[in-house]
Parts: sequence; C-alpha cells; structure tokens
Amino acid sequence: MLEFIMVPLVVGICVAGTYGLFELFVRRKERLTIIEKIGEKLDASAFEGVNRISGFFPKISFSALKAGCLLTGAGLGLLIGFIIHVSLTIYGLYEANPEGWGRWHNNSIETAYGASVLLFGGIGLIIAFVIELKMGKKKEE
Repeated sequence: MLEFIMVPLVVGICVAGTYGLFELFVRRKERLTIIEKIGEKLDASAFEGVNRISGFFPKISFSALKAGCLLTGAGLGLLIGFIIHVSLTIYGLYEANPEGWGRWHNNSIETAYGASVLLFGGIGLIIAFVIELKMGKKKEE
C-alpha cells in the first residue's frame, strides 16, 4: 500500500542514525576540549559566590512538543487518507475496469495516503513552532 515511501523512509532513518552517531562523538570531543580549557584557567574560589540552584536550571526543550505534534499530524493524515480511500470505494470509483481504471485509482489512493500524511505532519510542525514562539514571548515578559 505505501511501497513508494518505504525506500526514502529507510534511507532517511539510516542517514539520520549515522549523522546522530557522528554528532554524538564530535560533541563529546568538543565538550572535553572546553572543559580542559576552562579547567586550566579557573579554580574553586571562582564558584564561591554562585548560587548553585538558580544557575543550573535547564532550558525548556520543545522536542517532545515537536514530536507529539508531528505524530498527531501523521496520524490525522493517515485517518484522512483512509477516509478518502473508503469514500472512493463506497461511491464505486475504485473498481477494476478492463481499461485499467482501477489501477489508476489504486495509485491515486496511495498518493492520497502519502500526501495527507506529509501535509498534516507539516501542519503539526507548524503548530508546534507557533506554540514555541508564544511560549518564548510569554517567558520574556
């Protein structure tokens, strides 16, 4: 059913995994270099006046929001693709004719699934971006 998206999906996952692995090792090496440089210049007396609690609050990460909106959009896209598929089947537009009409509609149904997943996934990411901007402005005030 979704054969057209499997090859790019597998290649994308492999490339992203390889990139993530290399980035992990490079970032680790950079952090060690920074720690060594800072360690040479500072001593323990530099941290005596620092409030330990307020200086170590992590910044808010929106990766969970982005992933949630993306997966929600992809799920909604699959649902819309399924509704398109069912509506074409119910109204008789998805029948096998000797002229090859059914094959054309089979390809259009696959396209409807892929397009709706990508469209609603993108809309989900746009919504996550807008929410992130609003939360950033609220934090500044």
